[in-house]
Amino acid sequence: MKFYVKKEDLYNGIKIVERATSMKALQPVLLNILIETIDKGTIRLVATDLDLTVVALVDAQVEEEGRITLPSKKLNEIVSKLGDKLITFEMAEGESTVNITCQNSKFDIIGISANEFPPEVYKEELNDENSFEIAIKPLTKAVRQAGFAAANYETSNLLSGIVCDISGDVLEIASTDGNRLARVREKIENKDGRTSQLIIPSKTLNEFIKMSSFIEEEFVKIYTERTKLIIKSERTMTISRLLEGQFPKYNQLIPNESPKEALVSVSALISAIERVSIMVDDKTSIVKLAFSNGKLKLSADTPDSGKSEEELDIVYNSDDLDIAFNYKFVLEALKNMDCDNVKIGLNTSLSATVLRPDCEDDFVCLIMPVQIR
Repeated sequence: MKFYVKKEDLYNGIKIVERATSMKALQPVLLNILIETIDKGTIRLVATDLDLTVVALVDAQVEEEGRITLPSKKLNEIVSKLGDKLITFEMAEGESTVNITCQNSKFDIIGISANEFPPEVYKEELNDENSFEIAIKPLTKAVRQAGFAAANYETSNLLSGIVCDISGDVLEIASTDGNRLARVREKIENKDGRTSQLIIPSKTLNEFIKMSSFIEEEFVKIYTERTKLIIKSERTMTISRLLEGQFPKYNQLIPNESPKEALVSVSALISAIERVSIMVDDKTSIVKLAFSNGKLKLSADTPDSGKSEEELDIVYNSDDLDIAFNYKFVLEALKNMDCDNVKIGLNTSLSATVLRPDCEDDFVCLIMPVQIR
């Protein structure tokens, strides 16, 4: 195997695929990135943890064909520190050591035979009958806004997934961990008029958001099978298992109206929570919010450390209400809003609270309060 490649092209390719390598691999080859030549002008990089697989095509000048897997972390480190000249990769037939040279730098890196890399994870037969195109910008925006509420399970639990519901020209994305819920609706150009509901592992979509900045096209193609999802652009492919089961009927939990409503500056509330939360009890992460006429008082206390308080001017004309939340849930919701102000829909101190950006109706976040003792 022998090829020449630009540093920037290779480094971007590594950045796209590296997060799919397994962190706790029973098979050492899953810690590696597969590098294989495809034709005289292209190499393919592949990484997988068997649940998620990411493929990137990289331009290169190929002199001799070949394939090998190299340690992801070490490869990334080497390439990132090389100069901006052409990099040469060379490996003798039957060997597993790759010589990497760039100007006066030379590395010999020991790999694992590509024959040990599972071919079934990336050599997929794509069926256009089970596919549709979707614009990248609304997809990534919707995932960013509504995907943060998914549970952090490393299992097949449905709550660790993000539900994507495509109907006509509307994409609805939602996630919940049982304590909070986020839902967004985004207008899309559904050229094929497909209707589909998919429950996608949150890791898959979060990794796609990170790699989307490397995708130059406006649209990606999504292929679905019964248990598998493929998101394909011209130079990248993300392959993931789908979660199977009945996702909670989340829309039934979102109230259309709230008896009490406050209008608060998003930036002011974020800053106030970040300051007040310095004094929270690390075990509970509770910040108390006291709503009164035109005012919001935030407070936190820890028996061993002390307490903190801050007051904001807000728009609020209803009865006084004291309520408490895990402050991290509130911060995450606010930081995913692209508006100056947030409408906070309240009922009682134990009822779900609804947060909506003031400038858009299609994004809503529901947070369950914590009982104040």
